Amino acid sequence: MVMVRARVSYTGRVQGVGFRATAQSIAERGGVVGWVRNEADGSVTLEAQGAAESVEAVLVSVLERMSRWIESEVREEIAVVEDERSFEVRR
Repeated sequence: MVMVRARVSYTGRVQGVGFRATAQSIAERGGVVGWVRNEADGSVTLEAQGAAESVEAVLVSVLERMSRWIESEVREEIAVVEDERSFEVRR
């Protein structure tokens, strides 16, 4: 199984609409670890790690569920973080 980690920055009206809680729920159901947080500029950053197909499925699901609030998403693959065990909402 190939492990990957993706960092995604979402812009639009993505704060105050349940984005983080929705992303956490989708990630936990999808079996990926990582985190999601609001940024000072009004965007939301999400990092998801797991099997490549699981990460892709989670990111597609987040985009589908939250599409009415998202104006853009910028995705990049980053280094895997060892020993991460859950998906959390960061403040």
